[in-house]
Amino acid sequence: MAPRRLSLLSFNIQAGATTRRYREYVTRGWTHVLPAKAKRGNLDNIARVASEFDVVGLQEADPGSLRSSFLNQTHYLAEQAAFPYWSHQANRRVGGIASSANGLLSRIEPVEVQDHALPSRIPGRGALVVRYGPELDHLVVVIAHLSLSIKARIPQLAYIADLVSDAPNAVLMGDFNCEPRAREMETLYRRTTLRCPEHAITTFPSWEPRRAIDHILVSDGLSVVRRWRINEPLSDHLGIACEVHLPPLPPAVPSSRD
Repeated sequence: MAPRRLSLLSFNIQAGATTRRYREYVTRGWTHVLPAKAKRGNLDNIARVASEFDVVGLQEADPGSLRSSFLNQTHYLAEQAAFPYWSHQANRRVGGIASSANGLLSRIEPVEVQDHALPSRIPGRGALVVRYGPELDHLVVVIAHLSLSIKARIPQLAYIADLVSDAPNAVLMGDFNCEPRAREMETLYRRTTLRCPEHAITTFPSWEPRRAIDHILVSDGLSVVRRWRINEPLSDHLGIACEVHLPPLPPAVPSSRD
């Protein structure tokens, strides 16, 4: 039986805002706290990209605050890209002005979705754990957005390692804020079957990508067909994509009759 393919996308969408150069963090900084008409059109472009995939992990999706015109961006993208299943994990809220979430878009129904707060001196980092049934070989997908400091990432990666250490097949995707071969990543590789990619893909900043900080890591039981990035500047990060082979389903056992 031929192996099955699953296409994955991870995207830090910066709450729907675009950034094309460093100075726009200052000159367009107001878009991080106030609504802007251009965000809706940009979300539509993100939905167009996402519609080509089976499972999408979002970071920095606004779950509904002033800056998004109180729109749950994960829900909006699910509707625009025709994903039947979606979930979000609100992590950080600044009054009613701005909020940030991890998000899931899926064409396959999960059997369970869990929210996990990651250890951090400043609360606001989380991991969304998605479990699938036998049709995806009990695949576990974790969507995470890690902290900026090495000191904070070390316990966060150890926590995630505990979440997937017993999973037969696992995917970890998100904005790690570090390179795949960074020192703090060693614990994750040592305690799980997740593998370090052979080649790092730069995704930040989107207008001149120099840093490989967005990743899709897969476990030993999954075969990577290809990895690539989405070369459309729809955020300050570029999206990163991966296509994997799932193990073939075992042949059906014929039922016996009396």
